[in-house]
Amino acid sequence: MEVSQEINIIKGISAGWGTCSRTVLLNNYLWALACWKDIIAVGSGSFSITIHNAITGVQVAILSGHTKWVSSLVFSPDGTSLVSGSGDRTIKLWDVQTGGVVRTFQGHTGYVNSVCISADCTTIASGSDDKTIILWNVQTGECHHTIGQEGHVRYVGFLPLNPKHLISISCGKVWQWDIGGQQTAPAYDGSHIAFSLDGTQFVVSKESVVEVQSSDSKETVAKIHIANEDVGSCCFSSDNRVIAVAASSTIYIWDISSPDPHLLETFASHTNLITSLAFSSPTSLVSVSKDFSVKFWQIGLPPIDPAPADPNYMPLASAPIKSITLQAKDGIAISSHSDGVVRIWDISTGLCRTSFQTPAEDFHMIDTHLIDGRLISIWCVDQKIYIWDTEKGELLRTVDTPRDDFKDLRISGNGSTVFCLYSNSIQAWSIWTGEIVGKEEVHLYLLPDPLLTIDDLRVWVYNSFLLSIVGWDFGALDSPPVRLSNKSKNGPHMDFVGGIMKQRSLVPWIQDTVTGRVVFQLPGRLARCSDAQWDGQYLVAGYDSGEVLILQCNYVLH
Repeated sequence: MEVSQEINIIKGISAGWGTCSRTVLLNNYLWALACWKDIIAVGSGSFSITIHNAITGVQVAILSGHTKWVSSLVFSPDGTSLVSGSGDRTIKLWDVQTGGVVRTFQGHTGYVNSVCISADCTTIASGSDDKTIILWNVQTGECHHTIGQEGHVRYVGFLPLNPKHLISISCGKVWQWDIGGQQTAPAYDGSHIAFSLDGTQFVVSKESVVEVQSSDSKETVAKIHIANEDVGSCCFSSDNRVIAVAASSTIYIWDISSPDPHLLETFASHTNLITSLAFSSPTSLVSVSKDFSVKFWQIGLPPIDPAPADPNYMPLASAPIKSITLQAKDGIAISSHSDGVVRIWDISTGLCRTSFQTPAEDFHMIDTHLIDGRLISIWCVDQKIYIWDTEKGELLRTVDTPRDDFKDLRISGNGSTVFCLYSNSIQAWSIWTGEIVGKEEVHLYLLPDPLLTIDDLRVWVYNSFLLSIVGWDFGALDSPPVRLSNKSKNGPHMDFVGGIMKQRSLVPWIQDTVTGRVVFQLPGRLARCSDAQWDGQYLVAGYDSGEVLILQCNYVLH
C-alpha cells in the first residue's frame, strides 16, 4: 500500500521553501526516475519499478524482474518502451503498455549505473562499474560494441544533436565518444551532466559549481555556486527557462532565461539524499530520494498566505515564539511570544484574528489555551506560576511553587491543569483553584532544556541523555499518576503524541508512527523543539523569527 501526503500550505514562512503538492511513499531507497508526458517511472532498492501518474502521483503499475536495485531508467522517445539498468548487472527493455519484459541484455560484469536509448530506438548504451560502455542492438539483444573507460562509468547518454556520439562520466571527468569507441573531444571536469530537451544547452556540475553551456559553442550561459554543498542531479525544464539542481536533500530552482540568472525557489522537504530529478511540465518537478519518497513540486506558485490580501492586514513585527497551541475544534492556533504577546490565528485562512499583550516579563516559560471560552495564559517567574485571563487583562491567581528551577510549563489538553517540569519532578496544579493535584518524581539525567508534551492529562518527558521517552497519566482521580510505557529511541529525537518527530541539531519532520516513514520535513528551525503540534489534519509550528507555519495535511491511501 502507498501513502500520498497532500500538503496545503495555509500560512508559510517568509523565507520561502517551495510548494510540495504531493508526496508518495514507497518501501525502499529510490535511485532512479524517468518522465514521459504524464507518466513517471521510479526505480527502487526493492528491485521493482513503479509507474505513476505524473499529476496525481497515483501508482498505475509495478514492473518486476530485476534481482537487485534499479539504478537507472529512461523512456524511449515515443514513450512506448522503458529501459532499466540494475545492480544485478543486466539491462531490461520493458513494454510500457503491457508492463512485460521485451528483452534482457546481459554482458556486464559490474553494476549497471546508467542507461540510454538512441533517438531511433535501435541502440541502447549502458555504463557500468566494470569500466565499460556497451552498445546493444535493441532488436537482437546482442552487444555490437564495447568502449573501455578509465574508471567506473557513472553516466552515459547519446548527444541530442549528434546521436552518433556519446557522453560518459567516469573518474570525475566528462568524455565524448563516437559509437565506434573513438574519443572525439578532450575530457573536462564534471560529476553530473544533463541536456535540455532540444539539445541546444547542457548543464554540468562539479562539486558546488554548476555551469550551463551552449551545446554548439560551449559558451557558458550561466554559472551558479551552491554554497557548502556538492551538487547531485540536475535537469532542464522543457522550455529551457529553468534548471533544477539537487544538493544533498535540497532542490534549488534557477531561472536561466535572462542574462542575470537568479534563484527562484528552494525546495526543502526531503529528509535524505535526493537521487534524481525530472520535469513533468515547465512548472512541475518530480524528485526521488533515499528517504523513500517521490515528491511533486509546483514551480512559480508561492506558499499560500492570504493574509496580505486582507486590506486590514498589517505585517506583524514578532518576537520569538515560546510556545504554540493547536485547537482545531475551535479553528484556531495560539502563539505565545517572548515579549508577552499572544496571537490567535485562524487555521483555515492563516489570518491573525487578534492579539493581546500580557505582562509576562523575565519569564522562563509561557503557554496559552482557549478554555471554556476564556483565553488563559500561564508563565512562571522565580517561584511563582501566574495564571492570567488574557482577554480581560486580569490576574486570576498565582501559584507558589517549591522551587525555581523550571524546565517546562504546559496547560493540559483539556484545559484543567497546569503541568510544571523541574529538574527531578513533575507537579500538577488545578488551573482554577491553584491546588496541587499531582506530583511525580522524574529520575532522569535531564539536560538543561528537557522536553514536556501533553496529551490531555497524559504527560511525556523526553530524556536526551538516555534517548528515551517516559510518560505518566495524571487522569486518575485521588490516585498517584500511572506510569506509561517507556518508548525508547535510538537517536536524538522526540516522538510527539500525534506523530511529530524532532531532532535538535536538524530541522524537524513529520513521521508516520505506524510505518516509521518520514512523510514531510518542516522548513527552518523552530523556536523550541516542542513548538509544533499536529492532530493528524492540521500542523502548526512556531519560529524564532516570530512567524507561524500552518499546514493542512491529508493522507491518501492507494
